[in-house]
Amino acid sequence: MTDFYFCLHCHFYQPPRENPWTNEYEKELSAYPFDNWNERIYQDCYKQNTEAKIIDNTGKVVKLLNNFEYINFDFGPTLCEWMRKKHPDTFQKILEADKLSCEKFNGKGNAIAQVYNHIIMPLATDRDKITQVKWGKKYFKHFFKRETEGMWLSETAVNYRTIDVLIDEGIKFIILDPMQAERFRKLGESEWKDLSNTTINTKMPYRCYSKKNPKKYIDVFFYDSFLSKNIAFGSVAYSSENFFEAIKATSNINSDIPQLINAAVDGETFGHHKPNTERTLAHLFLELLPQRNYKVINYSKYLELFPPTYEVELKSGTNDEGTSWSCAHGVERWKSDCGCNTGRMFGWNQKWRAPLREALNSLRDKLSIVFEFEGKGLLKDVWEARNDYIHIMIDNSPESINEFFSKHQCKQLKEDEIQKCLLLLEMEKCSLFMFTSCGWFFDDIGGLEARKILEFSKRAIELAERVSNIDLKTEFLEKLESAKSNLPEFQNGKEIFLNLRD
Repeated sequence: MTDFYFCLHCHFYQPPRENPWTNEYEKELSAYPFDNWNERIYQDCYKQNTEAKIIDNTGKVVKLLNNFEYINFDFGPTLCEWMRKKHPDTFQKILEADKLSCEKFNGKGNAIAQVYNHIIMPLATDRDKITQVKWGKKYFKHFFKRETEGMWLSETAVNYRTIDVLIDEGIKFIILDPMQAERFRKLGESEWKDLSNTTINTKMPYRCYSKKNPKKYIDVFFYDSFLSKNIAFGSVAYSSENFFEAIKATSNINSDIPQLINAAVDGETFGHHKPNTERTLAHLFLELLPQRNYKVINYSKYLELFPPTYEVELKSGTNDEGTSWSCAHGVERWKSDCGCNTGRMFGWNQKWRAPLREALNSLRDKLSIVFEFEGKGLLKDVWEARNDYIHIMIDNSPESINEFFSKHQCKQLKEDEIQKCLLLLEMEKCSLFMFTSCGWFFDDIGGLEARKILEFSKRAIELAERVSNIDLKTEFLEKLESAKSNLPEFQNGKEIFLNLRD
């Protein structure tokens, strides 16, 4: 009899919404009646999934289930930071669910890490890629009390430069869309099977070898695209019976080898995008799947039980920039007017994306020069210090700061020198935060998400001016002026920047 395994991966994430000057979470009018979108989605989704109701035929609640005990999940650090401050009890339930899954699967927990603030990895510098992975790993270890095996890539955006960084940082597996695969073959064989006119078998993991060092590799799970889209955009999530039938329909009953039926969706699907569907998950996991001989599992445990027997090569994308799950043009959605949008108004365009990316890339490079020049003579290695700054981001107590500088200072620093280093490191954090993917995802530069990344750019510029007296604003504004809004009241990126509150 074939063994059927089911794994549902949920990607939970919100961008950094704090004010970069105060670190406070301000009101977002579009989230009314809640103070901000984090709070609104928390009430709809995050809280509900830690206490999902199972209801009997009379409508009586017979059990509450923590769905995080059953799903494979990543919880973005920028969302975790908000939740641990505003709703620590719920955050603790999520951590506890992972702990219970570790006990169930002999150390193989449900949670995996995420690149820290959801940047599009192929479009980042190698240095920024490394920091994103290191921050994601260290944040995960601090709160989940274990090393992560997998890592969620923002928008599943990947190229081989990203693969190399993940391998070097010890990440064992990632999750991708099947359309990101180019070809595959059995391990040890020479003949490749092209995927131009078909899709890869998603019921098993694959090995992906580094192009830089062919002896190194990372493993890849490809989620079932049809099932995932049916969950995210169809109606199956509203009924546990229909959900199970959709899972069953993807199962190959004629095969005698173990099969992994796996799907990946935004976690906000359950409760926020589709109200009350966290209950569907609870009934599916607790009742239907066990009754019908489907074993619920996570990716880490499945990989331990069934290591890859095939290898895969990934699509290179335009200029080797790779591919993603939400742009048919690779990663163009985060750099050009490729046509991908969220249902824009008639006559709108996204030509603003390119000058916004260009302006921020140029600013990032100039900030890097400031960081290196001003940090020289104070820090042993400014980039290693930046990679370690996550410890102060998590805990900025005097003890944590003293520990950080004991490790990274190249001499005994005076108090004003310590403060200068902290300003430089915060400048670099803002430099990374200004590349959060949401800034390009939506349809206009005047939107909430694009304005937020401009806030982080403004804060970075101000910090650079404080430590070096250098003017980075003038040239930046010249470049932003080319980023034209579709809305007359916003005009362009320059005017939006100048009207930002700080």
